[in-house]
Amino acid sequence: MPLLLVVLFIVVPIAELVVLIQVGQLIGVWWTIALLVADAVLGSMLARSQGRTVWRRFNEALTAGRVPARETMDGALVLFGGALLLTPGFLSDVLGAVLLLPPTRAVVRRVLVRRFAGRMVASMSAPPGGGARTRPRQAYDVEGTAVDTPPDGLDAGQRPAT
Repeated sequence: MPLLLVVLFIVVPIAELVVLIQVGQLIGVWWTIALLVADAVLGSMLARSQGRTVWRRFNEALTAGRVPARETMDGALVLFGGALLLTPGFLSDVLGAVLLLPPTRAVVRRVLVRRFAGRMVASMSAPPGGGARTRPRQAYDVEGTAVDTPPDGLDAGQRPAT
């Protein structure tokens, strides 16, 4: 885990800066800035479009009575993809585009499900707090009759004192 944090907070920003500097030297500073701004604008439009599509599919799944697992995963990937496209840098833009485009998002989703499916099943089968498993509730049909009983201290025909 510490290695992942080092990569995320040190290696990735340095790599983004290296790519930005090289692109800036190749096409110029102003063109690089214009490219980053255009990339962010187009990325936000794509994120909005894909977000609406995923939201519509999510609602359709709920209406059909299905668990919207795939739609929820797609929503999370679209959210991360949009955030990455709004982040300045070309490497994050590439990853953001991969998460936003439906064909590549489907590949990423399949990889993530394969990678974490065992953990999800294991964590869902374990009870909260790691304690002993509880038995599931069972429904019982009870037959009987209801009987009106008078308030305490009164016989069936008496009225309470006022």
